[in-house]
Amino acid sequence: MTTDSMPKQDIFLLKLGEVVLKGQNRHSFEDKLVNNVRRRLKGCGSFQVYIRQSTIYVEPTMENCDMEAAFAACRQVFGVVAVARAAPCEKTVAAIVETAKTYLADAFATAHSFKVESKRADKTFHLNSIQLSQEVGGELAETFPNITVDVHNPDLTVYVEIREKYAYVHTPAVPGAGGLPIGMGGRAVSLLSGGLDSPVSSWMMARRGVELEMVHFVSPPYTSPQAQEKVLELARLLTGWCGRMMVHIIPFTHIQEEIRKNCPEEYFTLIMRRFMMRLAQAVAQRCKAGALITGESLGQVASQTMLALGTTDDVCQIPVLRPLIGMDKVEIIRMARQIGTYDTSILPYEDCCTVFTPRHPCTRPKLEDVRAAEAALDVDALVAEAMEGRQWVWVKPGDAPRI
Repeated sequence: MTTDSMPKQDIFLLKLGEVVLKGQNRHSFEDKLVNNVRRRLKGCGSFQVYIRQSTIYVEPTMENCDMEAAFAACRQVFGVVAVARAAPCEKTVAAIVETAKTYLADAFATAHSFKVESKRADKTFHLNSIQLSQEVGGELAETFPNITVDVHNPDLTVYVEIREKYAYVHTPAVPGAGGLPIGMGGRAVSLLSGGLDSPVSSWMMARRGVELEMVHFVSPPYTSPQAQEKVLELARLLTGWCGRMMVHIIPFTHIQEEIRKNCPEEYFTLIMRRFMMRLAQAVAQRCKAGALITGESLGQVASQTMLALGTTDDVCQIPVLRPLIGMDKVEIIRMARQIGTYDTSILPYEDCCTVFTPRHPCTRPKLEDVRAAEAALDVDALVAEAMEGRQWVWVKPGDAPRI
């Protein structure tokens, strides 16, 4: 549904990416994306959000909307590839020129050259895109005689879009998050540690439309309360992209102490990882998730060799997704900076993965040897005990920073 009268304020035009390539189920992707945008804008004021011709329109309905926060939020919605802040006007050359003169006055004041680029989504408009650009560009050149027209490398590009109800004038759109709408890729449980890798892997799978629940393991007194708060802060930072999520906090101390007392040292990390996967899978069964997500990268540490990963997957009955598997640390750090988790990830609060680290971990384990070493433990009882001690925390966009 659109408004009956022209919006009094500028609006946002959200460009769709991969969604437009969908076939018969495209409308379900579009509906999910529109609902996700509405949900993410609730804290920014009152907006009308609707979709027309593969573009989502976001129109403020009150003057006190926080437009800067809304613009930032729209850029972080998965499924949106670009966001433009635009001024609507009547679909006449005169109205378009007048709107460009006033709406882009500051941009014209600093530019030495410009061009006009038009898109005619409404094919009933009497000028085609080239003709419209020529007419609007000619009028603007007369209005700003000190600015030259440069169609190849201009300082300023004036974008004009002729759409269903109005024309829209804007400068270049800025990149959005891309990917697919959250909720269209199923649900998965992500193992969230306090390091660099797991927040990035979680973000990457959320970008493919996967709704996330998080699992974090704590080992007091070997890990501190600050380490837990660090992880909850990482989850809070991810909600800016993923929306609200639940973090399951599972006590892991007793399991680690039993491993240390009963298992060969070289297998400590491998057996610990097998317990983590069992527990994450138990959480996945409770929340009806279809996969697990980890931040493992092939060969990065001893527990991430091909054979070691095989011993970990041995205890899983659902898929384990490893989006970082072929990435190196430089790439992961770059992505952590991009999504805003880097500074928190490097805070010096260590998680339970650093507890009882073996001096000489096994990098080429045999599955039968790991199973034999693990047989000294009452696996089912330890898993059940840890799940009974599970706690959970809802983390939402707009929550106060925890660190």
